[in-house]
Amino acid sequence: MSDEPWPKPGDPAPGFSLPDAAGKAHSLADFRGRWLVLYFYPKDLTSGCTTEAVEFSTFLPRFAALGAAVVGVSRDKPATHAKFIDTHALTVLLLSDPGLVAHNAYGAWRMKKMYGKEAMGTVRSTFLIDPEGVVRQVWPKVAKAAGHAEAVLSALTSLAGG
Repeated sequence: MSDEPWPKPGDPAPGFSLPDAAGKAHSLADFRGRWLVLYFYPKDLTSGCTTEAVEFSTFLPRFAALGAAVVGVSRDKPATHAKFIDTHALTVLLLSDPGLVAHNAYGAWRMKKMYGKEAMGTVRSTFLIDPEGVVRQVWPKVAKAAGHAEAVLSALTSLAGG
């Protein structure tokens, strides 16, 4: 076992139960039987996070055609998610994790360095989980939001045989 804080390919995906923009809870078990793209992002209504969410929404029909759901997770409250969805016509499901339960389980809450200062924060990361609930691919530190959704779609296409 490595000392990296995130699940590796072949590991069972950690369970979660988090509310969406309307307050409805969603859990890992809800996605059993289909692929799940679970991505963690720092903050609603910021430029990089908007780029990522818009790209995942744009590609959502292609993810769905491969039997995959796309779910974004941040610390933002459900009401903020609702505004983010409405402002940018997002079609991906956004879940709220203010208690950092899923962030910690997936290793997305880590020490970050920004402008020379260190602080804990959400590290942009993505997990591709198979229909059996096993992590198949991990992007532990997504350096650039633009183009990331397409890279995940490409990996899913290879793994799902699309």
